[in-house]
Amino acid sequence: MTSRTVKKYADAAQPEDLFTGQWQNRTSVLDEYKTYLDDRWNDGCTNAWKLWEEIVPLGYKGSYQRVRAYLHDKRTSPRPVTARPPSPRAVAGWILRRPETLSEAEQLQLKTVRARCPELDALTRHVRSFATMLTKRQGERLPDWLDAVRQDDLPSLYTLAAGIDRDRDAVIAGLTLPWNSGAVKGHVSRIILWNLWCQVPRA
Repeated sequence: MTSRTVKKYADAAQPEDLFTGQWQNRTSVLDEYKTYLDDRWNDGCTNAWKLWEEIVPLGYKGSYQRVRAYLHDKRTSPRPVTARPPSPRAVAGWILRRPETLSEAEQLQLKTVRARCPELDALTRHVRSFATMLTKRQGERLPDWLDAVRQDDLPSLYTLAAGIDRDRDAVIAGLTLPWNSGAVKGHVSRIILWNLWCQVPRA
């Protein structure tokens, strides 16, 4: 063992300080709860045991020592330790899924994202409102939904709203009436398959 290795071990304040290189970027069971811990820390709660007890009911399966080590970094680091932000794909998934299917940890993270980004908060409201119209056949609410979309600074939804507005009557009917073209499409598909079958050369 070299003198450099001995010094590294001697200078380490905690075991995690010895994990360098590839170990630093490995995912942790604590990652999805770091946003919650950061918010509680900023609220003034710095008791590691209490915070560990708070995230266990949210689904955290890791050890208390991992929570304590993370908070130790926040106490000793010269710059704030921040949680890894969720990926855009994860946030999109939380917004598009039914709220009741999200875990408590996912609901908590989405709530945090919405609180920090007014645009994503507005987008979430519009997406969920449209989903309610679609599943509950409330097409009569479409004009109000279009007006609400135009009042927010969401260019990504403007194009969708403009396209819907061009076929407003048809979209309202689709969101209201119980009929759809699924059965017709099924018959058309069978006819196409039958014609293809008839064209297959026979031995």
